[in-house]
Amino acid sequence: MAAVLLCASFAVPGPAHAENGFLAVPVSRPKPVEVTPASPAPVTPLSGMQVVELDQALGARELSATPRPVAPVAGSAAVSGPRANIAGIRLGDRGAETRFVIEMSGPQPVKYQVFTLAQPYRIVIDFHNMNSSLPDVAGVKGQGLVASYRYGVFQENTFRVVIDTNGPVKLSRDFTLDPQSGFGRRVVLDVASTDLGSFMSALSVPSATQPAAVPATVVPPNPEIKRASRRVIVIDAGHGGVDPGTHGKSGVLEKDVVLAFAKELRRRLKDTGRYDVYLTRDRDIFIPLRERVAIARRHKADLFISVHADSIASSTVSGMSIYTLSETASDKEAAALARKENLSDAIAGIDFRGESPEVAGILIDLAQRETKNYSSRFAKSVVDYSRTTTSMLDPAHRFAGFVVLKAPDVPSVLIELGFLTNRADEKNITSPKWRTKVASSFVTAIDRYFGERRAENGN
Repeated sequence: MAAVLLCASFAVPGPAHAENGFLAVPVSRPKPVEVTPASPAPVTPLSGMQVVELDQALGARELSATPRPVAPVAGSAAVSGPRANIAGIRLGDRGAETRFVIEMSGPQPVKYQVFTLAQPYRIVIDFHNMNSSLPDVAGVKGQGLVASYRYGVFQENTFRVVIDTNGPVKLSRDFTLDPQSGFGRRVVLDVASTDLGSFMSALSVPSATQPAAVPATVVPPNPEIKRASRRVIVIDAGHGGVDPGTHGKSGVLEKDVVLAFAKELRRRLKDTGRYDVYLTRDRDIFIPLRERVAIARRHKADLFISVHADSIASSTVSGMSIYTLSETASDKEAAALARKENLSDAIAGIDFRGESPEVAGILIDLAQRETKNYSSRFAKSVVDYSRTTTSMLDPAHRFAGFVVLKAPDVPSVLIELGFLTNRADEKNITSPKWRTKVASSFVTAIDRYFGERRAENGN
């Protein structure tokens, strides 16, 4: 990945329309997924299954850019006042350049940071201490040098916009406009093409734009060491924030439906009084893949369940499936799914230079074999009980190299609730009644799994 300086601003009421040569995006936010899914036509944010591998191979770099405050309005109270709100995005194709404008709904000062990433070529804009009233969509098609863009919460107090470009670019102009003529404050980027050599030579070591570092993986102790406390379960709602995941035909987003299911499963488990349950995220925020694994390990989890929803070109494919870790995929569909899910960090604009080879190497260590066996046993339990409550993919238990399943000392599974590209599955996954029924079957499967382990070796 690589970095170059850029900037942006949002605001435009009403339906999408052309204005002074710009494509304007509507600003109304849809209701929560349980009520009305988002309707704007989404697009696939990234193409190509090897983004992660390319980023790691190139050792992509970012340009260090200190967050920059926009000059406050005369007489205003600096940063301590109300937060600025990102209200809309406009693009203008100007031939040799593409203008990207991010508009605010008010005059408050804003802080932002811009850098670029290579392979694939992306522009990343981080806004600090900002609110947003942009609609929740999986991605928006661009024009000119901008192929598409997406946005969402990246970290606490950081709202991220990721722009996919059609090649290496440079920032020809980066400026702000004061509120005028009914518009709020605006941040404007003029993006122009450049050659790869110039693009790469403009890069330097990034500043603190990455999520907090995850502690290094260590060889785990025997996972069968008994604890006197209740069993600990960590539930991971996939995607989130700037990474929306896949989407359904109605526009419903994977990140929203899996969070709703994770919360329902947590509630059902806590109601039994037998488990301590934690979520990797309880709101719409981005969590890096390795951090999800680290959360489970920090809680000393006895079980890690990552919840997702699938998509596929054929709308006739349906059913729930459950995956456990294997460096050799059970089939080509499982391999493709793992590659897609493992792109989450690249979609959110993460630098992979700190990836340790020891993390991958430990996967084949003997210490993990027992953990993998327990993961497979739990997967079988889920399949047995879920068959009575919902349709299942055939075969239902599959294997692939998912990053979030790589905790060496925590039995882990990734569950695909169904296919959002199938109307029947989409209807089920967005149904509170279905979530309750399936979550209850998961609780029964969890009870059986731990019951069998206790009967075998007392813990």
